[in-house]
Amino acid sequence: MMDDSLTQGTASTSEACHFPQESPLVIWSPTCSRWKVFRGGNCGLAKKCDYFLWKFLKPNTPLESRISKQWCEIGFQGDDPKTDFRGMGLLGLYNLQYFAERDAVAAQQVLSDSLHPKCRDITKEEISKFSKAEWEKKRMDKAIGYSFAIVGINITDLAYNLLVSGALKTHFYNIAPEAPTLSHFQQTFCYLMHEFHKFWIEEDPMDIMEFNRVREKFRKRIIRQLQNPDMALCPHFAASEGLINM
Repeated sequence: MMDDSLTQGTASTSEACHFPQESPLVIWSPTCSRWKVFRGGNCGLAKKCDYFLWKFLKPNTPLESRISKQWCEIGFQGDDPKTDFRGMGLLGLYNLQYFAERDAVAAQQVLSDSLHPKCRDITKEEISKFSKAEWEKKRMDKAIGYSFAIVGINITDLAYNLLVSGALKTHFYNIAPEAPTLSHFQQTFCYLMHEFHKFWIEEDPMDIMEFNRVREKFRKRIIRQLQNPDMALCPHFAASEGLINM
């Protein structure tokens, strides 16, 4: 069992670790014409947030150790989440925790869907394209789930790149004309997580190997939406409650 004091008691909104939610999110730089985001790092804080991410997603299952194969149950690749966060750092972790805490019911449903996806019916036309060996493999691998945490990190990367490319400028102006905060960015992340999950199901990919194709198609759809000057990615669910200017 973990000897860390974080294992004592249950996770709650008041206990969880957070960025200052109303701190400035972006800086406009006229010289490079790009939005900038500061992405810091704090090992101790990251370990604490790891723990609360688990508690929000698996409230009835104790985490036996911070280094544990249990992390695979929420979509990490190994026994230590920090190795998966290298690409997006604490931003990826905080976004996942925000989603899991502020929209707990939806986050747990998305996690459940990713672990227990519907079985995909393969058409006769598709079957005819497989060799016998390929078909036998597909018979054992027809589920279309994905790794929740890894997809969350990918969606953070998508949101970040939309931000630094300037694609989100109109969206932020429409929802927070004075100054967008981290809360607005995390709200955007929640929206993208919801929409990507629905899009993944609609696309009905053969398996996880089609992830990059589906992600790119989803990115292009979001870009098209953001070209509308009146566009605001404003979902109506729990995570949006209490945000200013929304």
